[in-house]
Amino acid sequence: MVKTISSLQNPFIKQLVQLKEKSKLRKKTGLFVIEGKRELSLAIKGNYSIETLYYYPDLFSASEASSLEIYGIDIIEISKSVYEKIAHRETTEGIVAVAKAKNFELANLELNSTSPLILVAEAPEKPGNIGALLRTADAANVDAIIISNPLTDLYNPNIIRSSVGGVFTVPIATGTSEEVIDYLKQHDISIYAAVLQESVAYDTIDFKKGSALVVGAESTGLSQGWRTASTAKIRIPMHGKIDSMNVSVAAGILLFEAKRQRKSS
Repeated sequence: MVKTISSLQNPFIKQLVQLKEKSKLRKKTGLFVIEGKRELSLAIKGNYSIETLYYYPDLFSASEASSLEIYGIDIIEISKSVYEKIAHRETTEGIVAVAKAKNFELANLELNSTSPLILVAEAPEKPGNIGALLRTADAANVDAIIISNPLTDLYNPNIIRSSVGGVFTVPIATGTSEEVIDYLKQHDISIYAAVLQESVAYDTIDFKKGSALVVGAESTGLSQGWRTASTAKIRIPMHGKIDSMNVSVAAGILLFEAKRQRKSS
């Protein structure tokens, strides 16, 4: 028999709302919230453990919900008022799920290529930019994306939403810049730091071997540690009057140049 919740005062609904809003609670419980069919599908394909699915039957049918029971998900029908309370956006398609977080520690990152292509982002600030970086990393099919000195947890609902589920499709790791630099050097991966000063054009570099393309925050750029540790400093030549671009756009240009080189090799 399908469980139902119609009260906004239900403790499970209260916790779900708190999970969406509070990073500390997400870290404490190891749980986070997923909204939308595509995002949920990508999370399941990414071997995430989905604990509970809340569905509003006017937008997501009972048969669709019951088909997900094979994944061991606890299925709960909710009323319109509850759905409107927990849904972050109107296009959530009638479903909101609670899932178990994965451990993003750098030590857990496994590289399946002998010449990996990695995107590293140091201290990205805005959830929208982080989401866009994850989408870009997915589009380029990188071996991993590493966030150094993270300023927000990657299960922030705004990151999940802006990544369109990309947070579930790409191997991810986090760590301090020092830890990430040590990891890359231990794995014999060249470090290419995107900076303006004392740099060469990005398309003059050979990215066919193990490469980490490193981008910094739009406001401050890369820290000195990355500049010092870099195998080479690279830049994207600007032909207009502005000397910078959105970090995800820059990452995309660098990554797809590396992909172009690897395809032709």
